[in-house]
Amino acid sequence: MCFIPLLLLQASFGMAEEDGLARVKERELERVRERISELKERMDDRAAERDRVTADLQSAEVVISRHRIQLRELERQKTFSEGRIAELEAQSIARQAELDEEVGLLAAQVRAAYTNGRQERIKLLLNQHDPAALGRMTAYYRILSAHRGDNINQVNRHLEELSTLKAEAAKERDRLAALAGEQQAELERLDAAQGRRRELLASLKTRMQEEGAEIERLGAEEKDLTRLIAELTSILSDYPITSDAPFTDLKGALTWPVVGTLLHDFGQPRAGAGLKWNGVVLAAPRGREVRAVYHGRVVFADWLAGLGLLVIVDHGEGYMTLYGYNETTLKSAGDWVAPGDVIATVGESGGRSQSALYFELRKGAQPVDPRAWITRQPRSGG
Repeated sequence: MCFIPLLLLQASFGMAEEDGLARVKERELERVRERISELKERMDDRAAERDRVTADLQSAEVVISRHRIQLRELERQKTFSEGRIAELEAQSIARQAELDEEVGLLAAQVRAAYTNGRQERIKLLLNQHDPAALGRMTAYYRILSAHRGDNINQVNRHLEELSTLKAEAAKERDRLAALAGEQQAELERLDAAQGRRRELLASLKTRMQEEGAEIERLGAEEKDLTRLIAELTSILSDYPITSDAPFTDLKGALTWPVVGTLLHDFGQPRAGAGLKWNGVVLAAPRGREVRAVYHGRVVFADWLAGLGLLVIVDHGEGYMTLYGYNETTLKSAGDWVAPGDVIATVGESGGRSQSALYFELRKGAQPVDPRAWITRQPRSGG
């Protein structure tokens, strides 16, 4: 039997080895996150030097995103609380029905006892002349008394349960009222942040008109994105993506990350000569869920000039998908995603005036037309 301790020892070594590998992987992931964070800070510094208003816009839109996420969480808690109240009320109705039934049975027994008089047991005994019948009546009386006692215990138990359920429901209603108060306060903070964003957008638009610098700004933002992709590729070179099916096998089989109407198509002219759209812009309602198109790892989830709140997913083989203009980002750098996972919500960040999703596919630093990779084409905005 000595092989059993040996097996246990081997299993413990295996578990310890797995635990050690998990800790190593977590430390590696943390280093990657730190390097991406440092990269983001450098890009923010360059953008701030170039354009103070854009830096202020970033701060305003990040604050708005935090408020939106908080409101989303409050709404989730409210939905849970409302469901819990409905559940407690249903349980209370069921317990009340059981209580009414037990009280009815007990009342019937009490009326029967009252009809027989106070000395019902003595009467039962004195009215019996047959010893066998007397024994049966004594047994019946014991059963009747025990049943009556059970009824009383059941009534008391249902009363306690009903009281507990009502107390829990009252507590949940108080929690729901508090959540409603928090939601209202959060909405007021959100309104103030949106007011600040509107002021910044007006200032940015005025400056662009006065300086005629829109093409220059868009060109600088495109260079920033190209630099970001290149540096992310360098950082992640030691952490390759592995998947059951290579990304290239998915060509023509992917679905759009959001249902929307096409506003701008890949390759269309943008703002002036020499600039083109490197992805597609799909108009969609604010708050609509944005989903990952395939397996991969989130390598960037932050604000970037021109694209606002941006999520970048690395799919391996040098392919990345970009999701911009988001209202909120729901994943962090290092998170793994599967096809259809919600990674963000549609918004108008990056200084846009209309809610939409910017979707781009890249092979290394080179933008790729996503239409060849998608099963169905989006609705035209025309």
